[in-house]
Amino acid sequence: MQRRLIATAVLALAAACALPVHAAPRPVAPMVTTQLPRSAVPRHYEVVIAPDAVAGTFAGKVTITLDIIAPTDAITLNAADLAFTRATLAAAGGKAQDARTSVDAAAQTASFTFARRLAPGRYKLALDYTGVIGTQAAGLFSLDYATKDGKKRALYTQFENSDARRMIPSWDEPFYKATFALSADVPASDAAVSNMPIVRRTLLSDGRTRVVFAQSPKMSTYLLFFGLGDFERVTKMAEGTELGVVTRRGGTGQAAFVLNESAAILKEYNDYFGVRYPLPKLDNVAAPGRSQFFGAMENWGAIFTFEYAMLLDPAISTQQDRQEAFATVAHEMAHQWFGDLVTMAWWDDLWLNEGFASWMENRMMTRLHPEWNTALNVVSVHDRAMLRDAMVTTHPVVQRIDTVEQASQAFDDITYQKGESVIRMLENYVGETAWRDGVRAYMRKHKYGNTVSDDLWASIEKAAGKPVKGIAHDFTLQPGVPLVRVGAPVCTNGESVVLLTQGEYSRDQPSRKPLTWQVPVVAQTLGSAKQARTVVTKGQATLSVPGCGALVVNAGQNGYYRTLYSPQAFDALSVQFGALAPVDQLGLLSDSWALGLAGLAPIDNLLDLAAGTPERADPQVLAKLTDVFMQIHALYGTDSPRRQRFDNYAIARLAPVLARIGWDADSGEAQTVASLRADLIEALGAFQHAPTLGEAQRRYLALQREPGSVPAALRQPVLAVVARNNDVAGWAALRAAAKAEKTPMVKDQLYMLLASVEDKGLSERALELALTDEPGATNSAAMVRQVAQHAPELAFDFALANIAKMNTRIDESSRSRFFPSLATSSGDPAMVAKVQQYAAANLTEGSRGDAQTAVAEIKDRIKVRQERLPEIDGWLARHAR
Repeated sequence: MQRRLIATAVLALAAACALPVHAAPRPVAPMVTTQLPRSAVPRHYEVVIAPDAVAGTFAGKVTITLDIIAPTDAITLNAADLAFTRATLAAAGGKAQDARTSVDAAAQTASFTFARRLAPGRYKLALDYTGVIGTQAAGLFSLDYATKDGKKRALYTQFENSDARRMIPSWDEPFYKATFALSADVPASDAAVSNMPIVRRTLLSDGRTRVVFAQSPKMSTYLLFFGLGDFERVTKMAEGTELGVVTRRGGTGQAAFVLNESAAILKEYNDYFGVRYPLPKLDNVAAPGRSQFFGAMENWGAIFTFEYAMLLDPAISTQQDRQEAFATVAHEMAHQWFGDLVTMAWWDDLWLNEGFASWMENRMMTRLHPEWNTALNVVSVHDRAMLRDAMVTTHPVVQRIDTVEQASQAFDDITYQKGESVIRMLENYVGETAWRDGVRAYMRKHKYGNTVSDDLWASIEKAAGKPVKGIAHDFTLQPGVPLVRVGAPVCTNGESVVLLTQGEYSRDQPSRKPLTWQVPVVAQTLGSAKQARTVVTKGQATLSVPGCGALVVNAGQNGYYRTLYSPQAFDALSVQFGALAPVDQLGLLSDSWALGLAGLAPIDNLLDLAAGTPERADPQVLAKLTDVFMQIHALYGTDSPRRQRFDNYAIARLAPVLARIGWDADSGEAQTVASLRADLIEALGAFQHAPTLGEAQRRYLALQREPGSVPAALRQPVLAVVARNNDVAGWAALRAAAKAEKTPMVKDQLYMLLASVEDKGLSERALELALTDEPGATNSAAMVRQVAQHAPELAFDFALANIAKMNTRIDESSRSRFFPSLATSSGDPAMVAKVQQYAAANLTEGSRGDAQTAVAEIKDRIKVRQERLPEIDGWLARHAR
C-alpha cells in the first residue's frame, strides 16, 4: 500500500455562521494535521443512504455544505470503494456547475475539478454514488446470524479510524468536524438506528420507508453511525436523556444490566465532567459476531458493541462477564465526552480519547461497584503497558502518525494502558479535586472542538496551581519505563531515610543509557498510616518516610515505574509480605516477576514470594500468582519433563486453594472468589491435575444431559478445560453442538472453544474450519488467533499459506496487525525470519510496527527460556518436594 505523507500547516477555518459567497472566511484554528488540500472545509452533510443488504451494495446521495477558504479549481476529499455517477457544485443562490471526477484508490481520495476557479465562500457540493457493503467491520458492513427461523442479516457501520469514507465521501479526519443530517431508504419491516432520534418516516412508492434522523451536533466523521435490521429496543430515562439498548430480536432480555448501569454511569459523568451529555438519546447497540480489531465503538449517541462484550445471558455469563460488560459501557460512555464532545486534532493524540476512557472505566467500577474490589486493577493495567513499553519497539504515548495503517496500530497498550496509568499517576500527584477541576475547565473550553495534549496540561496546571506539564511531557513524549532503585533504608529518629535513584527498566536493551524522567514517588513504611512524597528529578532523590518498618515504594501502586529494592529492603518486605496491603502485594509480585525476567533481579525473589503467599491471601493476589504460574508453564513449551516438574509444584500450591473455596459458590461469598475459582480451574486443567480434569469432565457430561445442571459461573471454565483436552470424538461432538446452536453469542463461544484444543491434529482441523462459511465470517480470524495462543507457528504458517482467503476475513486496515499477532507467543528462532519476510513482502515501511514488535517479543522469549528457565529449574530443585 502506498505510503501517504502528511503535511502540517495552518488550516484556516471559516466563521460558524453562514458566509456570503466570495467573503473570505475568518481563520480561527491553530496548526493541525491533514492529508487533504487545505482549500475547503466542510460544514454540514445531508446524506441519503439506500442499502441493499441482499446484494451487498448501497446507493448514496450527499450534499455537502462547505467553505472554500483559498482560491482553487478542485475539491479533494476522502473516498474508498465508491463509484460516482454525478457531481455538481453551486454557490449560494447560484447555478450548479458539473464537476469532472477523478478517484485515487491508493490515496483513498476523490477529486472534483471545475471549469471555473472557485473563489472563497460558501458552496454546496452534491454527489451521487454507489458503494459496497462489506462483511468485516469497516465502513458499512453486514453481519449474518442464526435464529430459530433461519439466518438473518443486519447492517452496521464502523468508521474509526478512517472508514467513514467507505460510506460517505467526506473529509474523513478528526479535525474536520461538521453536522450531519442522515436519512435512509430501508425495508419497512426493518428498524434503523443512528446517532440521533428518528424525526420522520415516509412511505416510498417502492414499498420502502425513508427514515429521517434529527441533525447531529458538530462532530468528526468517524463518530457517525447507522444500523439496520430486525431490532428491538428497550429504554429508560435518566438525567433527562433517553437511554436505550438495541439488540437483535429476542435479545433485549439480556440487556437489563447494561441499561441500568448506563443510568448510574450517566449521572456520574454529568457531574464529573461539568458538562451535561448534550444529545437527546444514548443507545448501546449490540451486534452478533466479533472483530479481531475492536469490541466496541463510541459513536456519539449510538455506541456499537459486539454482544459478547455487552449482553449477559444468565445461562452462560460469569461474574467476569458482568465486570467486562460494565467496563465496556463505562469506557464507551466516557468517550461521549473525551473523544466525541472534545476530539483530538489528529491521531497523534489518540490517547486523549482512549487513555481517559480507560481511566474512567476503572474509576467507575471502583466507585459504583466497590464489592468487586477492582481498585487492585491498577497493577494489571500498568503491567500490560510496561510489557510493551520496555521493548525496543515501543513508542511514546503521543506518537507521530503518518498513514491509515499507523493510525490503526496506535490502538495498543501504550495508548490505552500507559495512557490510563499516566493519568492515574498525575491525578495522584495533583490531587483528585484539582484534577477534576482541570478536566471540567478543559471540557468547557474545548467542547465541540479539537485539542492536543498540551491543552489538557494547561487546564490541569491552572487548576492545580503546581507544575504538571514537565512531568506529563516526560511520560508522554518519550517512550519507556522508569526504574526506581531503592537503597537500604536507614532509621533515624523514627524516620526511614532512603536514597532513590532513577534508571530505566528494559527487557531487551540491558546496556542502554537510561532516559531521564521526573518521577512522582509515594512511599510508606509498614505499620505507619503516613505517606511521604517526592519527585525524583535529575536521576535521584533522598526521601524521609515516617516510621522504621519495611519500606514500600510506590505505595498504592499509582506510579508508572518499576521498583527495584536493595537486597536488604526486599528481604524486609518478603518477610512481612502477608502484612502488606493487597495492592502492594500485587505490586511487589509484579515488579519481582518483571525484573526477574529481565535479569535485573534474581528470579528467586518472585518464587520466594510465591512460596510465602498465604493460602488465604486476597483472591486477586492468588489470581496473580495463578497467572504467573501459567506464564511459566507456557515458557517451558514442549519441554515436557521440565514443564511437568514445574506443573507439579504449581499444583501443590494451587490445588489446596481450589479445595478450600470449592467448586460451588457459597452463599454470600465475595465476587472476587468467583473469578479466582474460574482461574484456578482453568490453570489446574492446563497443568493436567487429574482431579480437576475428572471433575470438569463429570460436570461437562452433566451439562450435556441437563443444560441447567452447571451454574453459569462454572460453565465457561468447565468447557475451557474439556475443550483444551478434547480428543477426536469430543471435538466432533463440540462442533455438532456449535452447528446446532441458534443463540449467536453461545454459538460464537463454541467455535472459539473448538480452536482452543491443544492436540495438533485437531488444531489443524480448527484452522481449516475457520476458513469455511460455517463459523461465520467474523469468527474466522478469531479462531485462527485462538489457535495461535497455544500453537503460534502452526497458526502463522497456516494464515500465510492462505493469505488471500484470510485477507477477506480481516478488516483491511488491521491486516498489518493481524498476521504479526499470530507469532507473538512463539519462542521458535525460525519465526523471526518468517515474520520479517512477511513484513518485507506485504507491508510498507511505515506500517511494520506490529511486525517489529512481534520479532522483539519472540527474541525476548528465546532469551528468557535460555537464561531464566535454568534459574527456575534450580529454585525448584532446592524447594520443590
